[in-house]
Amino acid sequence: MARGTTVYERYPAPAAAIEHALEGTRQSAFWLDSLPDRPAHPPLRGDARADLVVVGGGYTGLWTAVRAKERDPGRRVVLLEAKRIAWAASGRNGGFVEASLTHGEENGRRRWPEELEELDELGRENLEGMQATIERHGLDVEWERTGSLEVAVEPHQLDWLEGEEPVGDDPAAWPEVVRLDAARLRQQVDSPAYLGATWHRRTTALVHPAKLALELARLAAALGVEIHEGSRVLRLETRGRGAVEVRTDAGRILADRVALATNVFPSLLRRDRLMTVPVYDYVLMTEPLSRRQLDAIGWAGRQGIGDLANQFHYSRRTADDRILYGGYDAVYHAGGRVRAEHERRPESFRRLASHFLTTYPQLEGVRFTHRWAGAIDTSTRFCAFFTTARHGRVASAAGFTGLGVGAARFAADTVLDLLGGEPTHRTELRMVRERPLPFPPEPAASLGINATRWSLDEADHRGGRRNILLTTLDALGLGFDS
Repeated sequence: MARGTTVYERYPAPAAAIEHALEGTRQSAFWLDSLPDRPAHPPLRGDARADLVVVGGGYTGLWTAVRAKERDPGRRVVLLEAKRIAWAASGRNGGFVEASLTHGEENGRRRWPEELEELDELGRENLEGMQATIERHGLDVEWERTGSLEVAVEPHQLDWLEGEEPVGDDPAAWPEVVRLDAARLRQQVDSPAYLGATWHRRTTALVHPAKLALELARLAAALGVEIHEGSRVLRLETRGRGAVEVRTDAGRILADRVALATNVFPSLLRRDRLMTVPVYDYVLMTEPLSRRQLDAIGWAGRQGIGDLANQFHYSRRTADDRILYGGYDAVYHAGGRVRAEHERRPESFRRLASHFLTTYPQLEGVRFTHRWAGAIDTSTRFCAFFTTARHGRVASAAGFTGLGVGAARFAADTVLDLLGGEPTHRTELRMVRERPLPFPPEPAASLGINATRWSLDEADHRGGRRNILLTTLDALGLGFDS
């Protein structure tokens, strides 16, 4: 089968338009720049004692702290963050809150077919529980239950669309999962690149990601959680079956239980350090759109959008009517280290700007105000995995592979269940009990990851046809598509 072209190659944006769009763009995460003044939490100093120590101040750590206090208000909970709340993945993602716990239905079906119905139900309950917490406590996180559009941008992707055909012209009467042809889709979002879509109307919400982290921290503190920023944990020490000693730069805590929520950063459990790799994702944010520009694209439903390519894009509107546009390039840097210099990749931002203008040519002339990147904690099963150590006194969750905004709350409950030591419906799941295969050490990791990325790009250029590497990975349970 001959190598074809993608829509972005068939209809490339003019070079002058790309240069204009990127002129003056700031290398900084918009979500963090748009925050109001935020309180600082003092570093841990000296010795302390706690019932539960949570390591990591991202979504998983914050939800773990909140849920622990909701379960037992008298429990002394201490959260340790190496830098600032929301500075890493929790302040850099797209703000898509998905019900899926398995990185999509297809990934779940391949790995845990007998549990998929239960996992789907748990994911929906988790999303509803998250919304209930936000509403009950009045968390200012710009929550929007808009649903999401999975759009086809190539003819072969139309066969992958799901859902029922809409009946009538009133979207409020349409089914929960609806299939849109090109004409119906352009009534929702007017892009010549979009050929059709599946609209999941209830299983996705949008949120301001950094505000979500800060509001969870505010809630945690109100519930009595002691938060310490600037407190990097150096190591864990245990003696027999006693308490776990958590050592930081300037202090230590003796804890009955420890929850590890360090995301993409090297695990404090040495055996888990090959279980995730950092893959960098790149994002652009436009200036606020004018009324004329908004009218040109429609998008009144404000759905989140992701396309069906292997190298996919995602986009959304913000509360102040900007457009976030990210994805496509997913870059692993040899050595697997998280480094600020990996966030500066001009060729990725230029490619995103070009693809944006192909997707929304009527917005030519718009400028991007922000560009940034973040590291995704990628695992070989593409969704979170769970481990315990130190005679059950330490538990961790990691490997969300980009869909952790919603799944982090489920992970927090699961970690607390594991630390409790009593079986629950969550801890009995095969999805929770199984561990993914580790990545190989370097240089094999770089060779394998980059060969897979090249193969996914080839599949996008060959009508979705997967080569022998991808089909072998599929057979081994390591396959991935969007």
